[in-house]
Amino acid sequence: MAAAARWCYRGDPEEAQSAPLVQFSNGKLQNSENMDFTLYKSKDATNPRKKHQRILTSETDRLSYVGKNFGSGVLKCNSLCRYFVGVLDKDAGQMEVYNAELFNMQPLLSDDLLDDDPSDYQNKSYREKVDSCIEAFGTNKQKRALNSRRMHQVGSETLNVAVTKAAENIIETKGVAALVSDAAQDDLQDVSLFLPPCQEDADSPENVYRFEDLLSPAEYEALQTPAAAFVSITPEEILKKTEEKSHCSFVLEELKSMPLSEDRADHKARCLWFLDALIKFSFQKVIKKKHAMGPDCPHVINSKLMKNFTALTYNNGSIQNLISASMKAKITAYVIALALHINNFQTDLTVLQRDMKLRENRILEIAKAMRLKISKRKGPSGLTADEDHKLATLSLPLPVYKPAGSQRKRRKMK
Repeated sequence: MAAAARWCYRGDPEEAQSAPLVQFSNGKLQNSENMDFTLYKSKDATNPRKKHQRILTSETDRLSYVGKNFGSGVLKCNSLCRYFVGVLDKDAGQMEVYNAELFNMQPLLSDDLLDDDPSDYQNKSYREKVDSCIEAFGTNKQKRALNSRRMHQVGSETLNVAVTKAAENIIETKGVAALVSDAAQDDLQDVSLFLPPCQEDADSPENVYRFEDLLSPAEYEALQTPAAAFVSITPEEILKKTEEKSHCSFVLEELKSMPLSEDRADHKARCLWFLDALIKFSFQKVIKKKHAMGPDCPHVINSKLMKNFTALTYNNGSIQNLISASMKAKITAYVIALALHINNFQTDLTVLQRDMKLRENRILEIAKAMRLKISKRKGPSGLTADEDHKLATLSLPLPVYKPAGSQRKRRKMK
């Protein structure tokens, strides 16, 4: 009867005693007699992360190999499995068992040593030296950021080369003069996105910004009921509304000079009511109510305001109507166009600017984009009459619009 063998466990995980097991990434080892292995341990025994770090090296006549249990190339199986090595003493019938750790041995090629040349290192920039340190000793997060930055740099260089080549081809094909003309046309198209439809070839000022493009027949008809109070308004009622500030200054001033003709008074009252609604609507930021202008506003007018003068935005899982900066500019352009129709195509921009709480440069830029002529005059009676007001006039032929960004500032010679 054969003698029973016994085994003895020699590896203590707390003392970090483990025997290295190796596998070679480029093949299987056929003869281990010519291999010399060296195991290096971390000197930092106090750091719990570094005291277990090991580097295993091996050399043959042809190649050198290196394996590590830390860094980006570490094998995940070491954290998922436990390995053991048993040494059997046949004479004593006893096997001693030790903890083991698997190392993936990778060939160390000569190209990997080029960076160790001191002369090359001295010629590197500070950024390249830091990147080299990150490659050798950085964390996984730092290495991912380094790879991302390098990929972005390569992508940017490729894009710059492609854009430069495309620009050269376009310049050769179209010429500089044609490109300048196209750029000016693009500026006009960008501005026209928030302006009322403009008929540049119109034969009269009233046809440049047609009234039908500002108010459709159905919308104009819906304004009859809410605007009826403006038709027969008395001076006492105007004074009361002025004290209550229930309407903007432009509307209150125009109500003082209503036409005697009933039809013309009705037309002006509808225009003033819609202009006042536009200005009040512009003060809102996010439209939360279905009827933003209250129950007195006709449904067709409320729908027009929501559809034409708000931008849809997605916030906290719901869709909202937002009055963005571009929508505010669009409302301003329609207010100016409507004021031109009310005042025989000449209107006071300063009064509208203060009613809409805009900067003067902003409303002037919109008026210039609408191809209006800007001039100065004294303010109306009762409204800072001693102050110069900006006056906008719509007349033919329309002046050429020049965006503010295209005008170069000239330095004054001292």
